Amino acid sequence: MAAASPSPALPLDAEGILALAARSMFQLFSSISQGMFLIDRTGRIVWVNEGYRRFLPDLGFASVDQFLGHMVEDVIPNTQMRRVLETGEPVLVDLLTNKAGTFVVSRLPLRDERPDGTPGELIGAIGIVLFDHPQTTLQPLISKFALLQRDLDEARRELASQRARAARGGEAPRQAKYSLASFIGSSPAASEVKRHARRAAQSSSPVLLLGETGTGKELLAHAIHGASARAAGPFVSVNIAAVPDTLLEAEFFGFAPGAFTGADRRGREGKFKFADGGTLFLDEIGDMPPTVQAKLLRALQEGEIEPLGSNRLVPFDARVIAATSRDLPEMVRQGRFREDLYYRLNVLPIRVPPLRERRADIPALVEALGEEMAQRTGDAPPELLPDALALLAGQRWRGNIRELRNVLEQVAMHSDSQRVDAAQLTRILRQAGAGEVAPAAPPEPGDAAQDEAALLRPLAEQVAGLERRAIQAALAHTGGNKLKAARLLGISRATLYGRLENPE
Repeated sequence: MAAASPSPALPLDAEGILALAARSMFQLFSSISQGMFLIDRTGRIVWVNEGYRRFLPDLGFASVDQFLGHMVEDVIPNTQMRRVLETGEPVLVDLLTNKAGTFVVSRLPLRDERPDGTPGELIGAIGIVLFDHPQTTLQPLISKFALLQRDLDEARRELASQRARAARGGEAPRQAKYSLASFIGSSPAASEVKRHARRAAQSSSPVLLLGETGTGKELLAHAIHGASARAAGPFVSVNIAAVPDTLLEAEFFGFAPGAFTGADRRGREGKFKFADGGTLFLDEIGDMPPTVQAKLLRALQEGEIEPLGSNRLVPFDARVIAATSRDLPEMVRQGRFREDLYYRLNVLPIRVPPLRERRADIPALVEALGEEMAQRTGDAPPELLPDALALLAGQRWRGNIRELRNVLEQVAMHSDSQRVDAAQLTRILRQAGAGEVAPAAPPEPGDAAQDEAALLRPLAEQVAGLERRAIQAALAHTGGNKLKAARLLGISRATLYGRLENPE
């Protein structure tokens, strides 16, 4: 009987087995993953596998040679690879969203080996794309997680509400939801608004916010309260246009038990009392009926209110911020708004400019609104190319930022590709019923000959030039601090790095 042929020799020492296992695992991950890359200890990309190359066009690179050698955070937005280098700890499963899409990823540290075979110093890290369509592949898991997260958030809000009610013996206090950093923009008009808002926050006098609908008046009211000495107190908001005239007085001042047919037998405190120690925001003050205007004036002058059906005066301490999209001086001339109330409210007026007066802020607003959409939906927002941004800057924006948000949501729903140019945007706007689309906005006027020459340049070059000037100004203002410059411009640090690396 012939002897069996010997099996291939296998390394018998532990070191050889570990080396073989490491090579096998690396080859396995490289073959079954959707993409993989390596960075050295400085964070520089040194290798990508074949699968990862298909993501390069979405990241703005035509070839692997252009991609290699860059710092990882400069070319892969929102990456957390730097954290792996800093901590030496792996991130086994995570979600990454950027302009290339949404991915399930792993990040593993790489270490050299000591003479005794134990892991040594950190020499780099490996990034692995496990799934590139997690919404499809992991939809049951993502849906379950989203449901659990929503239930947890609701439970936390209810618990906080119950604690607040127990502390106050009544309705839970509201808190400001926005800060001045939430008012996106670094244009002269936006900077002037924020300057006035900061000064108003240092005062306790009434503030009157004037501006068209959708410009961010309520956001500024929150921000002024949050930056004031009353920030720890409640922020109570009343939309006067949404409350029937017959209920407005009770909503403001409250009512005594049995004050009118159908009234709660226990009575009820009004918004003025709820705002005691904090801020009362009166939105759409121009819609207030004349009968309530007189009582509001008296309350502001005397610092006390009289609930309906009661002869008892109740003191209150609330700072009033009012807002309107109406022309109050014209309403005063027509006798539709009390002149004495207007002057009582118009102590610290702040005009909030429409979006068409701060077109330079549109790229930053687009980025911020896109990130907000991504957090809400879990999908990466479309990337608007420079000519599409210029097209947005040319629109009239009657609905201002609220209309811009609506347009971006329409683009996200109707776009077939991740990158949207002006032609695609025009088609989407018309399909969505936006009406006539205005042409792209021209550069700011200057020397006539220079303006004419500038208008003859390709649109993408004009937008890129505007971006370069804005970035240079921000870096000069922050002394070269890129993180502060990115915050000033209202963009992410990765986007700023990308613009610096690829200015055209």
